Amino acid sequence: MRRSVGVVTALCVVAIWARPSTAQSRPAEDVAAAVQARYDTVRDFSADFVQAYQGGVLRQTATERGRLIVKKPGRMRWEYQEPERKVLVADGHKIYFHIEQDRQVIVSDAPEDDRASTGALFLSGRGNLLRDFTVTYGTIEGAPEGLIVLKLTPRRPEPEYDWLLLALEPSTLQFRMLVQADSLGGRSTFTFTNLKENAGVADTTFVFRMPPGADVIVGH
Repeated sequence: MRRSVGVVTALCVVAIWARPSTAQSRPAEDVAAAVQARYDTVRDFSADFVQAYQGGVLRQTATERGRLIVKKPGRMRWEYQEPERKVLVADGHKIYFHIEQDRQVIVSDAPEDDRASTGALFLSGRGNLLRDFTVTYGTIEGAPEGLIVLKLTPRRPEPEYDWLLLALEPSTLQFRMLVQADSLGGRSTFTFTNLKENAGVADTTFVFRMPPGADVIVGH
């Protein structure tokens, strides 16, 4: 159960960079527009992340750590390093999820519809904040003081999540945190550090090499 939640959450995360702006003196939609405009100039980026999950039907709590690498269009690599090693790779056509301990790989098709999964598509360069979400200001309990928080509510129902909260640095709008609310009442909080953009990530980063002896499960 937790592993499934982790995969869905990872695919819904939105990574953002933007130009300087004043805080909540501007309409939330204007801030989102500035974020979108800046993100459109980013070809690739990477960051370390900590993912904390709380709640859900089983009232679970868990913390995971790893590294995220993205290259447009449509390529992502999530490397979970603690407490267990697993990797999710999207190469623009297929999505591979490998759980090292279980020796299995789940393979599914990448979405083709630009509105199939708005959070994942924005991350991979195909979505649009103002087109896909209703944007308002919000709050994140326990977040560092002074961050700008945008609440993103999908304009059409999404099976994986109800809404997202994005925490941004007020002087640069650099992305620092994301909270996702899922349909089971759970909350996943991502905290990002060591963000780098336009570093020239190689295409080979997103080539998945099937581990010898792994069971392959074909998803939908």
